[in-house]
Amino acid sequence: MDGFIQAFSAGVDAVDSFVWGWAMIVLLLGTHLYTTVRTRFIQRKIGTAIKLSVSQQDSDSAGDVSQFGALTTALAATIGTGNIVGVATGLLFGGPGAIFWMWITGVFGIATKYSETYISVKYRVKDENGEMLGGAMYALQRGFKHKKLGRVLAILFALFTFIASFGIGASVQSNSLAGVVTAYIPDLSGETLAGANALIGALLVVLVGVVIMGGIQSITRVTEKLVPLMALLYAVGCIVIICMNGPYVGEAIQLIVTCAFTGQAAFGGAVGSGVALALQYGFKRGLFSNESGLGSAPLVAASATTKNPARQALVSMTGTFWDTVIICAITGIMLVSTMLSDPSIEAGILAGNITAAAQLTTTAFSAIPVLGPIVLAVGMVLFTYSTMLGWAQYGNRAVMYLFGKKGIRPYQVAYLVFVFWGCIGGGQLVWNISDITNALMAVPNCIAVLGLGGVIAAGTRHYVYDKNLDEVDETPIPQVGTK
Repeated sequence: MDGFIQAFSAGVDAVDSFVWGWAMIVLLLGTHLYTTVRTRFIQRKIGTAIKLSVSQQDSDSAGDVSQFGALTTALAATIGTGNIVGVATGLLFGGPGAIFWMWITGVFGIATKYSETYISVKYRVKDENGEMLGGAMYALQRGFKHKKLGRVLAILFALFTFIASFGIGASVQSNSLAGVVTAYIPDLSGETLAGANALIGALLVVLVGVVIMGGIQSITRVTEKLVPLMALLYAVGCIVIICMNGPYVGEAIQLIVTCAFTGQAAFGGAVGSGVALALQYGFKRGLFSNESGLGSAPLVAASATTKNPARQALVSMTGTFWDTVIICAITGIMLVSTMLSDPSIEAGILAGNITAAAQLTTTAFSAIPVLGPIVLAVGMVLFTYSTMLGWAQYGNRAVMYLFGKKGIRPYQVAYLVFVFWGCIGGGQLVWNISDITNALMAVPNCIAVLGLGGVIAAGTRHYVYDKNLDEVDETPIPQVGTK
């Protein structure tokens, strides 16, 4: 059995390296640059977007949840282990330069997040009960001129989303949460650790199940309250540590930028080096963090009450700004400055005492006496819990497209099984499987964004740059059968 697991893990590693080769990096970076140009650098409208996200909602427009509710549900799914454990993983295996490339995916990914949300809202449909459904699959099916190709790509996107939800949404989150929680319980080993993980898994199943069974309204009610609290709590913790590491912050930023382009060895070779590794892990963890290009956030954004596609697209793009441009950036600076200020961390990595990303983050937060570990533990619990809720809704939308309403309940049960499994197994294997499914989701979604670039450009020009953001899009929303 052990031999099979090792062989399977080796196979997953090989596939992960293949799908995250230069072709994927070129596709993502190319899409980010293309959408930036086609939207005339929509990033410069981030102030307007933030104002829209907190302003009075378009309650008189078509949709099921508020714009802010759709945003917080998407943020709940993106602000999670990608910001805490994901950044640390990128640092350990890709070196400090990976943090720079993560940040770049955020800056340019804002335009991609805007674009994928725009087509998701523009081509959304409604079911027999008037509930809104949208995402790359509907944009591909309805927007593409080549209907057969669009239909095939739509099915593939929905299928990859369905599979990815069990990894990035369920198993990775619960695995990370269990790892952090058990790290604060002394003298756990062997059967005791297994029992603790099983108990955490059972509790998570109940807490996640109660919410996701209630549908998107139930999920948004929770995320609207959780997301602002958890983001503020974690950001304050990072800023406090950065201030404590004040003399090393400038050096940390310089090291992050330098390693991104030179690939020089850092911390005595304790962490990954090389431009290729920095790029690979930067884009992998950047996508895992902000999901720009993945097509996940638009699955919920399509349910928002909004006057026109551009308004919700602007609101949605703030998610990438907060998630990667701000939170991942301060996480990376916090981690690198901490390693510079505390040589024992470098020694611990070289000695094999610090081998996991969660250990590195925990060590950094331990710099704040007493409160540091508590802030991290509470932040991880809130982050991972909310991410599981958000991704359950993404998977819900994929299942609705593939199997109709009859597939929802079986999917929810399967999702909870994977939540439990993540607590009692997984590890690096879970991360690698999630990386693969993320990449597979990104391919048809990027094709949708690139193929409908003209539609996005024309709509953006009309609504955003011609100052028609308050105009109501009167285009009829078609109804589809979902039995």
